Amino acid sequence: MPVPAAHGAGSQVQVFDAVKALAFVGDLSMGQPIDHSARTAWLAVRLAAALGLDAQLQTHVAYVSLLRWSGCTANAPEIADLMGDDVNGRQAMLAVGMPAHLSGLTGPAAQIHCEVSGDVARTLGLPLPVERALRRIFETLDGGGQPNALAGSEVPVEVQLVQVAGDLEVHSRVYSLEHALSGLAARAGRQYPAEWLPTLRENAADWLHTLEQDPAGVDSLTLAEVLPAPTAPLELIADVIDLKLPWLTGYSRRVAEAAQGCAVQLGLPEAQCSRIHRAALIHGMGRAAVPNEIWNLPGRPGDAAMERLRLVPYWTARAARRIGSLADEADIASYADERLDGSGFFRGASGDAIGIEGRVLSAAAQWAMWQTGRPGRAGLGEADATRRLRDEATRGRFDTKVVSALTGGPVAAPKPGPDHAAGLLTDREIEVLRRISHGESNKEAARTLGISPSTVRAHLENIFRKLECTTRAAATLKALTSGLL
Repeated sequence: MPVPAAHGAGSQVQVFDAVKALAFVGDLSMGQPIDHSARTAWLAVRLAAALGLDAQLQTHVAYVSLLRWSGCTANAPEIADLMGDDVNGRQAMLAVGMPAHLSGLTGPAAQIHCEVSGDVARTLGLPLPVERALRRIFETLDGGGQPNALAGSEVPVEVQLVQVAGDLEVHSRVYSLEHALSGLAARAGRQYPAEWLPTLRENAADWLHTLEQDPAGVDSLTLAEVLPAPTAPLELIADVIDLKLPWLTGYSRRVAEAAQGCAVQLGLPEAQCSRIHRAALIHGMGRAAVPNEIWNLPGRPGDAAMERLRLVPYWTARAARRIGSLADEADIASYADERLDGSGFFRGASGDAIGIEGRVLSAAAQWAMWQTGRPGRAGLGEADATRRLRDEATRGRFDTKVVSALTGGPVAAPKPGPDHAAGLLTDREIEVLRRISHGESNKEAARTLGISPSTVRAHLENIFRKLECTTRAAATLKALTSGLL
């Protein structure tokens, strides 16, 4: 049964910009420079062209390269459980390789990653070969990959090209070109066809030299070679961002709804209200750079952890320079943690230096966060969160007019989802998925809902069947983008 069309059609963005935003989040998740995926795409296209592969395949490999890490937020909890630090652990994995003691334990995380990144491609309306490659992105030619140990022709050529280009990009940057080529030679015939090796040896130095001479040309060179695409819901990016932490499921949407309602109450122009809504949806992009173990701390973070958290809006600001039509929204989003009295971060901006868009977003984000439960700390009720926000406003940390509009005006009615989404899941299935999406185990959900764990499992089986997925992260993403959660 097809998954319903995405909810939130009022916040559309060009697919090019959605892909670049997801590539940015993916690079942060992997502990990589924010041009890693774009550089990999450029190299993969160069290799495909040098091998005489057709233009359509070059188009597909560009998309696959840019979206290769789009499933990283979805399996961050599993990677954190395995490695402790999901960001630095992935960074080391790309540079050094998977630790031997973990090699047999990453299958479930790979399954989540592949399923979610494939669903992202489908939601974006990308060609089927792109989706297929992303669902097999960790498989290898020799059958030694994950999660299904596919081999030979079952491994798309796009996957082989991206693996080679990714290794070339990372190892030449971290070590040297000689080291990168030596490693690729050792994997010839296992990761990719051995007959590609002469082409790599002949061209790699020139390709990397071109990248170093014109780093700003990476995006244009890559995206100029992909097919024009329609728009996609910006909510998809918000949902992918929030998948990193189960307790943040739906958080960015809640902030966006609150911020837009506040802007309307303030009488701001329609275009400005829309810009604030869009900025709120993507304000968490920089969150991917911080390990889950820090986000999950139950108490106040220590100084070292706080320094990592202070960089979240900085990374969001960096995104503003790279994401085309979302540049203005990303800049607004980077003010989410600023405070009117200058006590916020990362700029420490104050007063008029924080525009009205930033003032609305910062108040909405904090109000929603206080109402959000997290490990070791329950969320506040709306009344308590409102009292706390009003108190903070009287202390000069938030704009009093903004807080009044946010907490005292009428709540904007939620936009209805598409008709064919209604009835896809029963009320009980939606409630089960809501509990599971927030990180509860089957037993915890059963206890909360007053049913047995076996009943929860049965509901999950029905949910997975109806949403055509096999993992909780993928089910959460589909339900969010369909307006079911």
